[in-house]
This record gives sequence, structure tokens and C-alpha cells, in this order.
Amino acid sequence: MQIIATAATNADRPLHELPPKLQACAAASSRQSSGSVRQALYAAIAQPDAEDAFFVADLGEVQRQFAQWAQLLPRVQPFFAVKCNPDPLVVKLLARLGAGFDCASKAELQQVLHEGVAPQNIIYAHPCKPASHVRFARASGVEMMTFDNADELIKMQQLHPGAKAVLRILTDDSGSLCQLGLKFGAASESTLELLRTAQRLGVDVVGVSFHVGSGCQSEAAFGDAVMRARCVFDQAASLGMRMTLLDVGGGFPGRGDQSGLAFADVASVLAAALDCHFPVSHYSHVRVIAEPGRYFVASAFSLAVNIVARRCVARADGPAFMYYVNDGVYGSFNCIMFDHQHPSPRVLTCAGQLVDAHAKAASSASGFESSVWGPTCDSIDCIVPSGRLPELQVGDWLVFDGMGAYTICAASRFNGFKISDVVYVDTEHALL
Repeated sequence: MQIIATAATNADRPLHELPPKLQACAAASSRQSSGSVRQALYAAIAQPDAEDAFFVADLGEVQRQFAQWAQLLPRVQPFFAVKCNPDPLVVKLLARLGAGFDCASKAELQQVLHEGVAPQNIIYAHPCKPASHVRFARASGVEMMTFDNADELIKMQQLHPGAKAVLRILTDDSGSLCQLGLKFGAASESTLELLRTAQRLGVDVVGVSFHVGSGCQSEAAFGDAVMRARCVFDQAASLGMRMTLLDVGGGFPGRGDQSGLAFADVASVLAAALDCHFPVSHYSHVRVIAEPGRYFVASAFSLAVNIVARRCVARADGPAFMYYVNDGVYGSFNCIMFDHQHPSPRVLTCAGQLVDAHAKAASSASGFESSVWGPTCDSIDCIVPSGRLPELQVGDWLVFDGMGAYTICAASRFNGFKISDVVYVDTEHALL
């Protein structure tokens, strides 16, 4: 098996823009790297002088998630939220599988357009857009874009008169980890007047969108939001407007999501709500899309970190250990700060010896009280404040699974530390 690594500095660039050597590596990866994540981890740390933290991304897991979506929500076309993880091979794979894309900036639009994605399979899903980005969307043929205020309608009329506007409404996201309604979404008492304003301006409003919040904790939120969207459809109909799009947004859990929410349960509630409020018998003309992000990529990425230093702390009940690793909250573990995550490690090597990759994240009771810290000089750079691990040595490796969502995309180079690279495997031959 051939393991291919591409630098994370290139992670936000379309495949065709990568340096020629990396293009060749990526192509070779899709043809030959069909081994398991475990094999990739073992092979990477076995390299001479291996020390840098790195991701292992399984493209096959992305394909499996896509297949599950198609089975459980066949009526809903997923538009991948690029912001969640703009990895070039993930974008390339999802484009090949037939996904659409939710973009929030000119750079994201450029990335998916360069992969050959048709403009009608892109939604510029940001209610407050810079003028230059709107002009780029118009020049590129991207027409679907969201709004939640009258000023944005004026901007569309002036800069993109052919836009197909989608009214983003406010929903109840009080049970979500990231309450996006604090920033976006038109309240129910304002939607009718916004539709009238669009009519006066001559802006074509084609549909409704919502977002129940990132890290949604209750599947019921989706059913409630679909009901609210139907009310706006009815308002539009009263004005003689015929809407043709419903965007049910994001908030879908990934496999093994820490919230405990299961995608199958969400899909069941959402499908039932669509059948109730948008029955195909009367709404066959309505295209239903969604904006999943973490659903596709969270479980597809694992992060291996190296213990670069440690401290033994004497305590009355025995020694405790502080382990310092080479990625942290200013890097890939920014998900702790920004995404309310609580990553849990499993041991890959102990005293230089391999440990079963399927071992539980927490060690047995015979381990030692331990904490795991990032590499920077900032005291907030703490990954795991407390837990039990066996006694580990400098040079040993830990692995954090479920690290594909809102991690590498927001990593920085604070203190001069590099952003972790990505190694790809393809357990389903997804890019063959």
C-alpha cells in the first residue's frame, strides 16, 4: 500500500492548483491507497524521524456517509458545507458523487467551480455578502444566494439582478451548541414584509432556507423548522409568488457524534416533516436541498499527535503526568474553543510499542491521572484537562478520532507551529 501525504498548507486549494508533484501524489493516492486507517497510522509513524502531527483521512468513509444519506433522505440533495472542511480530495469526491455545495465566500465558490461543479449545484449561503463576492457569483453564473434583510435585497438588485434569492428564516436553535440564530435569520414577523420588498425591487425569491444550529441536540428541531418554512411558502403564495426551493440547512450529526444524536433519527423526523408539510403530491416542483458539513467528514479524519515533552507531578495518591503534544487548540484542536468539542485520545504507542488501534479512548483504572497539552506557550492550550492514561514516554503517539469537522480549516500557525499534514486512504476505492 502506498501512503500519500499532502501538505495542509494546500488543503484549501483546488486539486488542479496544487503543485505538480502533489497532483501526482493525490492521483496516486486515489488509485493505490486502499488500506485501512490503522495501516496508514502505523506506516506513517514508522517513517524515519517521524514526529510531526498528521491526519489520516479515509475517503471511503465519506462515500459511506453519502450512501447512507441517499438511502435515508432520498428526496434531499446534500450541498456540502465547504467551510466545515475544504480538503481538496473531499470536495473532489463529493462532486463526483453528485453532491451540491454550500459556499460562504468567493474563495469557496472558486474552489468548487474549479472542480467542475455546475453553478446550479452551488448555493451562496451567506445572508450578508461583500459586494465583490456577489459580483464574482454573477460573473460565474452562481444564482442561488440567501438573504435575511432588506439591505441584502437591494444589494442583489444592484449587483446581481438575475439572482435567485432564498429567504433564510429564524428557527428555534436554543438546543444547539452553536446558535446561528444569534447572527442570521429573519424572524417570523418580518418575513411577509421582506417578500413584499423583494417584489417591489424585482428580486426573484425562489425559496426558503433555515439552519437549526451547528451541533443540534434534538431531531425535533428539524420538524419544527420545516413547519415554519411552510408558513413562509404560504405567505409567498398569497402574494402570487411560486417558490421552488426548500433548503433545510445543516446541523446533521456525524457518525459517533458527541451529542448522542443519531443521523437515522434526524432523517426519520425530517422525512416525516417533509411528507406532512411539503407532500410530493402538491410540491413536486420544489427542490429540497440541505447543507451538511460534519455529517460527511467528522468520522473520516483521525489526528495522530506525538508526545514531545512530559512532566511528572507528585501527588499524595501517586504520580500524575502532563503530556505536551505537537498540535493544540491554536491548531487542529481549535474545535474545542470554537465548536464545543471534547476530543478524547487513544494510545497508539506506549513506551515505543504499538497498542491496538481499537483500544478505548480512556485507559483502564490502572492508568495514571493525566492531562494533554498543546505545543504553544499559552496556558489555555489544553486538549484534555483530566483523564487516565498509561505512563507514556516522549516520542509516543496518541490518536484522536472524529477530527474531520471544523478542525484543520480554522487552524493557525501561532508560535510558528506548522499546520498538520494529511495522509489519505481510500477504503472504498472512492476515487478510482
